[in-house]
Amino acid sequence: MKKKINNLITSRLHRSELAVPGSSLNFFEKAFNSDADYVFLDLEDSVAIGDKVPARKNVIAALNEIDWRAKGKTISVRINSSDTKFAENDIINIISYAGKKIDTILIPKVENKTDVSKIDKLISKIEKEKKLIKKIGLECLIETALGMINIEDIAKSSKRLEALHFGPGDYAASLRARTTDIGGLNSNYPGDQWHFALSKIVLTCRAFGLRPIDGAFDNFKDHKSYIASAKRAAAIGFEGKWAIHPSQIEHANKIFAPQKDEITKAKKIIKELKKIKKSRKGVAQVDGKMIDTASIRMAENIIKIDNLIKNKNK
Repeated sequence: MKKKINNLITSRLHRSELAVPGSSLNFFEKAFNSDADYVFLDLEDSVAIGDKVPARKNVIAALNEIDWRAKGKTISVRINSSDTKFAENDIINIISYAGKKIDTILIPKVENKTDVSKIDKLISKIEKEKKLIKKIGLECLIETALGMINIEDIAKSSKRLEALHFGPGDYAASLRARTTDIGGLNSNYPGDQWHFALSKIVLTCRAFGLRPIDGAFDNFKDHKSYIASAKRAAAIGFEGKWAIHPSQIEHANKIFAPQKDEITKAKKIIKELKKIKKSRKGVAQVDGKMIDTASIRMAENIIKIDNLIKNKNK
């Protein structure tokens, strides 16, 4: 089935994505009161093996006891990867006991379409058993070489799929890249060594109507480098970035939101092109630059994000 570029399957405000370890109870309330657009309660990498089952119980309690949507947040759970003994029970328990409270399931280390379709079928089975009306969405982390090679098949793997996320840490390990930093640049590389991966993800997402989301940046004290990383992602079309620490949220929210001058210009473009549409001319000028129908599509993208932000803040 063909989908138009930028015709999102599910549109959500997704500038900042706060990661919250499922084993850290004291972080839940802080996440709820934060300015993050999106919160995922984590059962995977941030939780030690011995804490997996207690963390799952914590997450179910947090989903049921905290009204995340009251703050306009998208709420998600990152399950354990499908090659572990925890993944299936994560899905069964989370959806059985808190299925009405979540928006999406975030699947880590996705390498092929089967990784997604198996989870899709399991979710469908539980939704039917529990008579859940609202469908739960899926989001996939692309964080291995094989996942990147199979990214287009992954993008077409499920009607539930909403977004693809870049996981720079595991991706670097998968490539055996010479770094021990997550999301940072290697000074020995002449540029951004993650540019190909980011470009591939955003291209695939836009071709199949998914949201592209940039991943973690581990040095939460290095705000300058986090901001630079977020700006690079935003420049090529990403809709948001992870925040592994609350201090990163404000930077992501600012960078992935249209600025006042952008909004003003977008409105001028739309207004001017409405005029020329009536006059049946093909192009017009705004601020000394030629604009055409492609300009209006770019302008509309800016206005859509601005409207999502305004609706959240109502």
